[in-house]
Amino acid sequence: MADEQTGSGVTVELMNIRILPYADEHLLGVRDLILPIQQDEFAIPITYEDQPDLQNIASTYRKGCGEFWVALDGSDVVGSIALIDFGQRQAALRKMFVKQAYRGREVGVATKLLETLLSHARHKNLDEVYLGTTSSFLAAHRFYEKTGFDLFDEADLPAAFPKMAVDTRFYRYLLTR
Repeated sequence: MADEQTGSGVTVELMNIRILPYADEHLLGVRDLILPIQQDEFAIPITYEDQPDLQNIASTYRKGCGEFWVALDGSDVVGSIALIDFGQRQAALRKMFVKQAYRGREVGVATKLLETLLSHARHKNLDEVYLGTTSSFLAAHRFYEKTGFDLFDEADLPAAFPKMAVDTRFYRYLLTR
């Protein structure tokens, strides 16, 4: 089936969704994807200027085994996900955002993004992927738990984990399963 109807009434052409490594031409699309989700949907008081990583994606995320990917529908950025290598064969999942019309298992954009990241992490021989999120991202909690992430105690996080100030809930995925 090429089309799927989302809960928002928007028909998404699944066959047109491509997951690609970030390129500079995606900069504005990434900004325009992430900021409305943070500010409008979740009322997180954060600006573009507060996120220097978004202004320097390649130099921030492409260190060691790190990478940043975008989900594209045509040339429109509809999703993102990033991996930060923080050493000891461990990495952090960051910047996972999907435009509302592209969410849900019927469309599968989040799953495709996560599969891309985990495949890359395995290929790079990483052992663990950690992530921090906020307590208000309830749908994200369910998604991570259904895809094999285990809730993880903050006190047990690796010392090098790049914790964000808004992180209140933590997960770990063991790649050696």
